[in-house]
Amino acid sequence: MLIFSRAIEKQILASIEKRGITILLGPRQAGKTTLVKQILADRKEEENYFNCELADVRKYFVLGDPDSLRTLIGDKKLVVFDEAQTIENIGKILKVFYDTYPDIKIIATGSSSFELANKIREPLTGRADEFMLYPLSLQEIASVYTLTRERLDSLMRYGCYPAVVAAGSDEEKEAEVKRIATNYLYKDVFTFEALRNPRAFENLVICLAGSSGRVVHAASIAKDAGMAPKTAEEYMRLLEQAFVIKRMYSFSRNYANELKKSYKVYFLDGGVRNVFSGASLGEPSDTERGVRFEALLFSEFMKRDTLTPFPPRTHFWRTTDKKEIDFVRVSGNALHAYEAKFAARDVSFNVFLKRYPDATTHVITPDTLLPKCAIPNV
Repeated sequence: MLIFSRAIEKQILASIEKRGITILLGPRQAGKTTLVKQILADRKEEENYFNCELADVRKYFVLGDPDSLRTLIGDKKLVVFDEAQTIENIGKILKVFYDTYPDIKIIATGSSSFELANKIREPLTGRADEFMLYPLSLQEIASVYTLTRERLDSLMRYGCYPAVVAAGSDEEKEAEVKRIATNYLYKDVFTFEALRNPRAFENLVICLAGSSGRVVHAASIAKDAGMAPKTAEEYMRLLEQAFVIKRMYSFSRNYANELKKSYKVYFLDGGVRNVFSGASLGEPSDTERGVRFEALLFSEFMKRDTLTPFPPRTHFWRTTDKKEIDFVRVSGNALHAYEAKFAARDVSFNVFLKRYPDATTHVITPDTLLPKCAIPNV
């Protein structure tokens, strides 16, 4: 089995050495279980892993009875509770346990932010470090594979989930990413949220996949999906909490004709987006390649930002006469503008720089991206 080096591991190891609980969130199949098991194996503590989806483990989690959980743990000083979101009242249970047994270090993982994070953040305020694990970044993939243009095309087509990247053939990659995409909806959203109209919800996901990288008008996309705009907004929030999509809002400092309060929608994994849009089959057009490359860069920003306590904010910039910058990263007063171009071409930042002359600018192409497998730092 291929083991990819995960950049977040150093921070998790540092957290283990401190008091408190370590929380690791992220989508299903992003590699959380593999990572925590590897950490335990390196410490020769493999038996300290507990899968909270198993009834024999779940029965020890009793609200107000920390000694019940202590019975499960025994004399272990470091334990992993995987898929902790499946435990009712998990935040309160862990709070009482930590207050009773502060010397026992717990790593709790969860695959849905609306499952684990909402249940655990308030009870564990001041008692927990929280980390996010997304699908593989380019640098993490480069720890195993040499990244070529051909492999970049494959990543943009099938996505960056570990099992997908490790699959041997295109047929295996496609089957794997389709399975993951289906699990997103039917395990993470449909199972935990009482959706009033599942068919319309699926239509919304398909509409969003087809609108990747474009300004989304809630009323229009709600109409296409067959739902009210308010319902579309609610469902997009659920999709964000399930790590399916991320909204990126427009950047403006109130100059005339800049778009304000507008947003684009990106899928956090390009393969999942392609499944829902139907774009994973066949040879992509040049336009489709550009859409995929831009989405890949957005995902790279998100993955990089998990390693930084106070990361830059990521926006797009556009005027009413359609002058546009793909990404504007805002860090304090500093602005960094990025244009993503799958095929090399002349790019002008002149209009943007007239308004924001202190901004730095970058053009990212496959040829500039692949040598270091990273976007230039802010």
